[in-house]
Amino acid sequence: MLSFEEWQILLMSAVPFTELRLTIPLAIALGIEPLKAFFLACTGNFLPIIPLLLLLEPMTKIIAKIPILDKILNSIITRTRSKGEQVEKYGALGLLLFVAVPLPGTGVYSAAILAFLFGIRFWYSFISLTLGMLVAGVVVTLASAGIMEIAQYIYKVEYIMLALLGIGLIYWFLKRKK
Repeated sequence: MLSFEEWQILLMSAVPFTELRLTIPLAIALGIEPLKAFFLACTGNFLPIIPLLLLLEPMTKIIAKIPILDKILNSIITRTRSKGEQVEKYGALGLLLFVAVPLPGTGVYSAAILAFLFGIRFWYSFISLTLGMLVAGVVVTLASAGIMEIAQYIYKVEYIMLALLGIGLIYWFLKRKK
């Protein structure tokens, strides 16, 4: 059973602007173990990925009903999708790296918008956002835990890295099939 603080971390990780970049350090400051903080924050940050990727297109159709917004939106989409060849080649990897860098504004919300604007397919976007979020989670957790904590949890981090490697291999295999 999750405590009140753990529920807060999980839910705050699903919110734009806080995501896991803020909630992992907060969880550790609240006394939650770094590994548990990682899993809570990543679970919460994962929750909006599928709805974002599926709902951005329908939301733009609603926005398009307002003429001035339709003109602006079409201009942005036309400009970004004209780079389609370059984006198709590196788009999913670029998205992964964009999300993996734990800086403000580089979370799953902004990456989902970029994926939509560049027309990157759902599964490539989904895998890229998920892997990038996990990498960012590892980086933020390790940075937040500090050197002494890292020494205590290093064997558990190996399991996380092994899982990320496995997911990366699946991604590579799917990309290679194309």
